[in-house]
Amino acid sequence: MNARSRIGQAIARLLSWLPHTRNRHLLFLDIVLLPAAAVLAFVLRLEGPQFSEYRDAIIAYALLAPAIKIPVFTALGLYGRYWQYASTSEQLLVVRNVTVADIAEAAVVFGLIVPLGLVANVPRSIPFLDWLLTLLVVAAPRLSLRLVAHHWQRRKKGRANGEVKRVLIMGAGEAGAMVLRELESNPQLGLWPVGLLDDDPTKIRLHIHRYRILGTRHDIPRLVREYRVDQIIIAIPSAPGRVIRDILDICGQAGVQTKIVPGLYELLDGRLDIRQVRDVRLEDLLRREPVIIDTKQVTSLLRGKRVLVTGAGGSIGSEICRQVMRCGPAELVILGHGENSIFHIARELAPSFSPPSSLHPPSSPFHSPPIHPVIADVRDRARMEQVFRTFRPEIIFHAAAHKHVPLMEANPVEAVTNNVLGTWVVLSLAEQYDVERFVLISTDKAVNPSSVMGATKRVAESLVQIEAKRSNRPYVAVRFGNVLGSRGSVVPLFQEQIARGGPVTVTHPEVKRYFMTIPEAVQLVLQAAALGQGGEVFVLDMGEPVKIVDLARDLIRLSGLEPDRDIEIVFSGLRPGDKLFEELFAEGEVARTMHEKILVAMNEKIDHIPNLEAQVEGLVREAQDGDVDAVMQYLTALVPSYRPASVRSHPVQPADMSAEL
Repeated sequence: MNARSRIGQAIARLLSWLPHTRNRHLLFLDIVLLPAAAVLAFVLRLEGPQFSEYRDAIIAYALLAPAIKIPVFTALGLYGRYWQYASTSEQLLVVRNVTVADIAEAAVVFGLIVPLGLVANVPRSIPFLDWLLTLLVVAAPRLSLRLVAHHWQRRKKGRANGEVKRVLIMGAGEAGAMVLRELESNPQLGLWPVGLLDDDPTKIRLHIHRYRILGTRHDIPRLVREYRVDQIIIAIPSAPGRVIRDILDICGQAGVQTKIVPGLYELLDGRLDIRQVRDVRLEDLLRREPVIIDTKQVTSLLRGKRVLVTGAGGSIGSEICRQVMRCGPAELVILGHGENSIFHIARELAPSFSPPSSLHPPSSPFHSPPIHPVIADVRDRARMEQVFRTFRPEIIFHAAAHKHVPLMEANPVEAVTNNVLGTWVVLSLAEQYDVERFVLISTDKAVNPSSVMGATKRVAESLVQIEAKRSNRPYVAVRFGNVLGSRGSVVPLFQEQIARGGPVTVTHPEVKRYFMTIPEAVQLVLQAAALGQGGEVFVLDMGEPVKIVDLARDLIRLSGLEPDRDIEIVFSGLRPGDKLFEELFAEGEVARTMHEKILVAMNEKIDHIPNLEAQVEGLVREAQDGDVDAVMQYLTALVPSYRPASVRSHPVQPADMSAEL
């Protein structure tokens, strides 16, 4: 073996001592640059004639720099980082390492070398100058690696994906900055940011992550032409619907594709993933000002509690389950009559879920916290008692109900047994098993009802009030209007009709409804539950009602079509049980609560109905016997404001059952 080979092996053995071989080049740079930084510190501090006076000190400082700092860097993990993916934490690591190493070197020099007389006195400013220069020579190569890797990664992935879209980001706030970071971290998406927009004039011409804020929304047409923009991402989660609508109109005029960051109600955990950026939806155009709830109050209500949600597979019930899980309950019982919907929400909440839950005790890894999926009918008292006896719920959200107005007009017996008897069964078991809180999910159709569904929900509200009065517990009802995207509602129906090429059917040109997004409604339901003292019928502030025909036109435009040109809108007439306008509360019925978006209905009390429970018992008995006429008589007596439609003289047709309004 020749001398060159032996030297190579020795170097290899020396290098193998390093735990992270990918950073050997940085070690060599540090060996060269750290002494240079020490010498440069003296050069900056001293005049030319002083160099000879401090020659020994300069040599000592230069030799000590790598001897002390490199072991410190190794001990503190500076050589154990993958600098091609460096972030803020790595930058802070550099500052910490350099600071500790310079303190250690200064301690050796001023505490040992100088007192022993090994070198002449060292200027006291040298450690500070050396710290600055060391920080520069250590940070620069490492961050250069990050910049070079980032550049080549973008070029490589950009070539792999072919065409790159040029993107403007509307919104220079936190969400806009998050989108920028996500686009830079995911070049494989083929989206290249060219700048940002913001309506705040004080932000114009400022920069975020090297990208300039180029103008306001009104500058979109000009900027699209000037920068050849292919897509605009609206990154304003708190923007109300009118702002989104205006931006969308401007983008349409500019002929540019539009995407959007979800609203705050979809970003409940506060985190944004680039996969969440999506096409503009109807709920974006109907957004309202964000509602602030007392999350601490809601969390303290639910944390560590055994919670039961009935109707857990439905649109509202499943969202209640999602938001309850974020509050850390001790256990969650998700109960429903449809096995498929319960299976899907169980799998969503607990990816490792393996039914049936009785096979896995709470200590099992399948439950953290335990999620118990239960298939049961709320009308079946024996089965429901078994559920209560097994799981001992402390808080109940009762969302199980029949909700479709035309369908319940044709099937009033089912409406009574599910909406009235089901609620009565769950309430009576709640009293028997000392349930702390009970929340009934109700509807605006319970106010001056014109439908069987609305009347049965009003009776259910009365049952909650009776039980709250008798038990002196915070049992409440929460009443709100339509929610966007719920199964069987008007929005999915319109989307199906548009997909088929039309026509889109609207009952009446003047019909209006209140709308709210599902996450927003459920947040307010949880807040109302925390506010309840007992017997209240809470009413959510639904904002301004929306004309259904306007909603249909918006959906057609969002599909890239024009109403009355590409897709016809036809008016089919009001169906049995329908109203032109829904009411959230009767006249003089409303009072304010501690939360500005939650009201309480005060006027419609149960005291005016003698023997209410006996009448409810009669109503249920007649429904179980299938006597529709008797059912209607009982409903009219129990709900004096009920004005039933002439169901028998005008039978409900299948076409009337197409959507919930």
